[in-house]
Amino acid sequence: MSRADEREHAFLQFALETGVLRFGEFTLKSGRVSPYFFNAGLFNSGAKLSRLAAFYAAALADLEPEPFMLFGPAYKGIPLASATAAALADHHQRDVPFAFNRKEIKDHGEGGQLVGAPLQGDVVIVDDVVTAGTSIRESVDIIHSAGARAVAVMIALDREEAVTEEGDSAIAHVAKTFGLRVHALARFSTLLEFLSDRPDLADHLDALQAYQAQYGLTTRLE
Repeated sequence: MSRADEREHAFLQFALETGVLRFGEFTLKSGRVSPYFFNAGLFNSGAKLSRLAAFYAAALADLEPEPFMLFGPAYKGIPLASATAAALADHHQRDVPFAFNRKEIKDHGEGGQLVGAPLQGDVVIVDDVVTAGTSIRESVDIIHSAGARAVAVMIALDREEAVTEEGDSAIAHVAKTFGLRVHALARFSTLLEFLSDRPDLADHLDALQAYQAQYGLTTRLE
């Protein structure tokens, strides 16, 4: 197993232990009934956020060797960008600037929409998941308006589901539309591998494979 695969399996184990990853029957915003649910909002304590950020930082240290800064879209991306920047400094000796946006533009004090380091150079967007790509579009617009370059997106989970009429996943759509590299801590295909190696969770495998047959991609974005 490669280092990247080991990291994916370790992240899935972490998500399972924290209740972020659950199995059952869940109706998604899209209306699809999913046999699993990933709720990144449950990474909700200092210890959990610290460990989550360590996964983000390790992946970025491997996948983005050139200098970059982080951007966290409001609201979930704000703690992710902050904690990931700290983890990159603590564990990888990379002092990475970070910034985030406000949902409402502030008209007093320092004012404006952005908080943190000035947006400049290459920027990696940090978020939990990509669904319709709306948050990414807004982030790219903010970054480009500041004169910086959005180059990549780092998320927690790639559901690897076809969501467009062309059969693209949300991640593939974002990659093609904005020309971004998109990285995920774990992918649905890896989740299937993870379950096949866990006899205590194997009961869920049939349901996930049926869901993949109905909604999954025929090819995986590398």
